[in-house]
Amino acid sequence: MSALTALAQHVTRRPQRMALLEQIAEQGSITRAAKAAGLSYKAAWDAIDELNNLADQPLVERTVGGRGGGGARLSAEGERLLALYKRLEALQAQVLQAAEDDRDLQLLGRLMLKTSARNQLSGRVAAIRAQGRNDLIEIELAGGCRLTAQITHHSTERLELQADTTVVALIKAGWIKLQPFTATAPEEFNQLEGWIEQIVADPEGPSEVRIGLPSGQTLYALIDAERLAGFGLQPRDAVRALFSPQQVLLGTQL
Repeated sequence: MSALTALAQHVTRRPQRMALLEQIAEQGSITRAAKAAGLSYKAAWDAIDELNNLADQPLVERTVGGRGGGGARLSAEGERLLALYKRLEALQAQVLQAAEDDRDLQLLGRLMLKTSARNQLSGRVAAIRAQGRNDLIEIELAGGCRLTAQITHHSTERLELQADTTVVALIKAGWIKLQPFTATAPEEFNQLEGWIEQIVADPEGPSEVRIGLPSGQTLYALIDAERLAGFGLQPRDAVRALFSPQQVLLGTQL
């Protein structure tokens, strides 16, 4: 199976939210729609709440109780959105025909992502380890660098994470702590080694430090001018960027 064929199968598999909308339109029952979409009854209710919260107008109209566990139907806005998504699926098929490689589409998806986090690192899931109610998601970046994100098990399921899933790790610049390469780092923190490419001083706040990584990716950290001066760090100096697994947010493409 070619990479593009595998991607085509992934694209044509509807996200669970859209599958749930389609099944609600067909079944008229939350219980039956949840089963057909591969969701638990609670997960279906949660998904409906999220859909209605994200939309300008409710997409699903529902009634509590009754013989099927509660009736549900799409609102006029929900029907319009579902029809729009079906048109999008047809356009996706045309895009797949034009793409030469699955990396083309993954790159387009990453370029269209907008977040408030200064650092956005693309990688793939290398391992998932359970830790109580949480999961530790080990992510391999380009060039072999690795970092770990701690998220709830519910989030792991919601993002449909598994080995080799492409993810974007989001880390705010203010969460990153810098230290000289020679200093000892706490083992529980993520540690990315690189070098200072640029220091942008701000007279009214922390300095912004641009850090180059061996992978060719870039990190930004905010550090007080006094602390930076105390370390004696300058451009081209080797540094270690530290941040907690709890401070890594993960995003995936729909």
